[in-house]
Amino acid sequence: MTDDIVRSHYQRRPDGITLANWRDAPHNRWAFQHVGTLVPSVEIPSAAIDAGESREDAREELGDLRVGSHRDGTRVRLDELLVRSETTVLEVMKNGRRVYEWAAPHRDANAPHLLFSVTKSLTALLAGVLVGQGALDENAPVTRYVPECAESAYGDATVRHLLDMTVCAAFDESYLDRSGDYARYRVATAWNPTDVDSDGEDHDRTAGLHDFLPTIPRGDGAHGARVHYLSPNTDLLGWVLERAGGARFHDVFGALLWQPLGAAHSASMTVDHYGAARTAGGLSVMPVDLARVGQLVLAGGAINGRQIVPEAWIADLRAEHDRAAWRAGDLVTLFPEGNYRSQWYQSGRPSGAICGIGIHGQWLWVDPVNEVVVVRLAAQAAPVDEPLDHTLVEAFEAIASAL
Repeated sequence: MTDDIVRSHYQRRPDGITLANWRDAPHNRWAFQHVGTLVPSVEIPSAAIDAGESREDAREELGDLRVGSHRDGTRVRLDELLVRSETTVLEVMKNGRRVYEWAAPHRDANAPHLLFSVTKSLTALLAGVLVGQGALDENAPVTRYVPECAESAYGDATVRHLLDMTVCAAFDESYLDRSGDYARYRVATAWNPTDVDSDGEDHDRTAGLHDFLPTIPRGDGAHGARVHYLSPNTDLLGWVLERAGGARFHDVFGALLWQPLGAAHSASMTVDHYGAARTAGGLSVMPVDLARVGQLVLAGGAINGRQIVPEAWIADLRAEHDRAAWRAGDLVTLFPEGNYRSQWYQSGRPSGAICGIGIHGQWLWVDPVNEVVVVRLAAQAAPVDEPLDHTLVEAFEAIASAL
């Protein structure tokens, strides 16, 4: 384990919360805000400068906004929907100013919250920075940076295939898997306890994330033909970015994105037992800093007059791309007119909104037409709840319209 492992806030873990059940309700309410007490994590320091954002309390009253109710289709107050949907915190920014914040009673105001797969969207912003610097070629073979994966599904894939989730691999993203490949993947990331076989030997102890990724087999078909959402793709992208950036992921992320962003608080990233970053889902941040990331995207990659992510990279996130791959993929029902580009979802809605989404209810919603950013962090019991996702999208649109 690396020397710079940190434990989130050094808090004592409540009795009954373990590595085997931390994602299960009701334990997840606490665990998602203190993941560093369960999974090895590294700190990403905040900026040593004033973030330059308004610190006044949010004053805009949106709690009584009428929105659709989860499940029964009736109209309810926004704050009621937030309670019903197991929301932990909602933060809204308009024109760069915080205008609304709601928090559940279990919210720890001093703790960063795990983003799950919204982490992917931030990882891809770092990829854009490295492309802009000339350190990364998005069209290069993955093996230029990580030759260790030459015999895997990634042996003939490009970095762009990783970015757009169009790698053809024989692997399924099955969040409730307890014994198959996905469970083995989570053991490798240190998110699940290792399995002890009947002979008493712990055979998984030495397998880390970078041992696991080269074992993912090639699927039948061509890369680029369809969107096939696989978290290991983004973990491999993080490994690529380490090689391109010349340092461990958390150091590159901090130096090129988190600190230039002007983040007001330190973030943390989960790592495996050898220090490999879980760039597919291991980032924990404060909601206000995640909203600032949304504002960065809204402003074309610049903040406080400083260009951090190339404007062309941000424009590309919103541009029309291969709709056929999206329509052939496994996410089309959420955004029938949408797309997926560089680890961001294009909603395909009139607002032109793009977003990052994580399991158990994490959202970063960026609406360029109404200049609104919505952060929603949650402890939903189910990893995926598509009916609720549709309800939340309508609520985000209603919030933006009301502002």
